Amino acid sequence: MRVDFVAADPVREPRLWVPREQVLGLVLRPGSIEIGVRRTELTEFRYVAGEMILPNRHEGKWIGLMNAPYLELGISDSALMAASGRTNGAVELPTYRKFADSRLGALAAAVHAEMVADFPGGRLFLDSVEQAIAVALVNGHTVNHPLVQMYRGGLGAARLRRIKELVDANLEDDLGLDEMAQSVGLSTAHFARMFRKSTGETPHQFVLRQRVERAKGMLRAPDARVLDVAVACGFKTQQHFAQVFRDVCRVSPTQYRQNFLGPEATSAAETFPEDAARLAIRDSQLERYSDRLSFASLLTSNPALNS
Repeated sequence: MRVDFVAADPVREPRLWVPREQVLGLVLRPGSIEIGVRRTELTEFRYVAGEMILPNRHEGKWIGLMNAPYLELGISDSALMAASGRTNGAVELPTYRKFADSRLGALAAAVHAEMVADFPGGRLFLDSVEQAIAVALVNGHTVNHPLVQMYRGGLGAARLRRIKELVDANLEDDLGLDEMAQSVGLSTAHFARMFRKSTGETPHQFVLRQRVERAKGMLRAPDARVLDVAVACGFKTQQHFAQVFRDVCRVSPTQYRQNFLGPEATSAAETFPEDAARLAIRDSQLERYSDRLSFASLLTSNPALNS
């Protein structure tokens, strides 16, 4: 899924914008955007933060003065086709200059928080959110009615074993939802549904938990440092690792080490200044979202991601 921040633009000269794929926009601050099908006929649309835009992907638009910054998400055809259950034909969506949808808004806000934190969740997180957005668009806004598919049971034992082996072999890498689905010969949408039915977790939740399980074993080593464990288990930042570990285990990685090795383990777990700089994220920006959209809520209580 393509993720772009579109800043406010004071330029008044109209310019033509033609989307390359289906786009979903989330307005981040109040403002207005001039939009029209002709250069000389622009209409001003006023927005509040949280309102959304769903343009026609097959039709170019002239954009004039724009002082409302927004998040632009590019949803792939493959995600929309998988969500619709179709093997051919386009998924037709309506054009909304402005609209509100609580489910889509929550998913887009999750992506915005992920972007602000410099994408610590990796490709699998974005793949999972893209699929959830595609399902929400197809089920709630499609023009041509989606096909209804009924699936019995979940993934068989052999497929589940293959997935676990794939994840174990690539825990330190940025594994994608498409790679997991392809390994068992399924579409991404079908795989995501069947995996959740079999395990009670989304693929993203499963990978995070497997990373935490590996980290728990590594943290028991007397000479292990939290930073090294975070990197070896596929976390992009030590902060993200600590947050996910605490969400799953209810204690911090350092406290977990102390429970096994005693207080003397603290010094070995500390990071050096150059390590902290290497993996530092923008803490002030992340804190803006920590109360409203924690990683725990994305893992356990966000119905949009768990669909």
